[in-house]
Amino acid sequence: MKPKIARNLTGKPLRTWNWLRQNVDLLMLIALALIAVASWLLVELADEVLEGDTQAYDEWVLQRLRSPDDPADPIGPPWFDGLWRDVTALGSASVLVLVTLAGAGYLLMGKRYRTLALLLVVTLGGMTISFSMKALFARPRPEFISSLEHVASPSFPSGHSMLSAVVYLTLGTLLARTSNRWRYKIYFLTMALLLTLLVGISRVYLGVHYPTDVLAGWSAGLIWALTCWLIAYLLQRRGDIEPPQPAG
Repeated sequence: MKPKIARNLTGKPLRTWNWLRQNVDLLMLIALALIAVASWLLVELADEVLEGDTQAYDEWVLQRLRSPDDPADPIGPPWFDGLWRDVTALGSASVLVLVTLAGAGYLLMGKRYRTLALLLVVTLGGMTISFSMKALFARPRPEFISSLEHVASPSFPSGHSMLSAVVYLTLGTLLARTSNRWRYKIYFLTMALLLTLLVGISRVYLGVHYPTDVLAGWSAGLIWALTCWLIAYLLQRRGDIEPPQPAG
């Protein structure tokens, strides 16, 4: 009985893996559908923000997260405030640059030079898009910002949210493709999504961004990350960049 159960447990993931390999086109269509949905959401958000239709909702959400006595003070005890300040640092430019360099070092040790170049293009391209969109919309920051928070750029979209999606989702995808074990793949992608979500939530809690800023940042980051994933897959099929090397 036990050998039969063991065969079933190992056979099911193998069948799933073979099915995915045979239906890569379906996965690409799903990625394209996600890009289309995220693009529609981004365009709708941008249009609503430009017309000022979301301002009342955005301010209502931020007010619910502020102390009634001091709008610049987020609700909760001091340790809770400090926790979210630590989380938001995971989406800062300095931390994301360090994370990207760590991923680049991993690829460099594996002599995956063209994949390394792709990673740098994805990251730098995401930064360029983020700064360009901020300059285009030039939305003022919320008036609830604490004096402890230093911000210098416009509000829409959230750069922390967008660049977290770009960097963490890209690295999560790259790491997931280094293993053929599904629990590792799910772990890498889940951690990438979790970090991206937490960084975005922290920006609203700290009052440095409106909720629509964060939603737009997530949408733009997802669009860019998925587009680059599709390009990377096509380049791998052509042999222009190194294919994934699954670990045993």
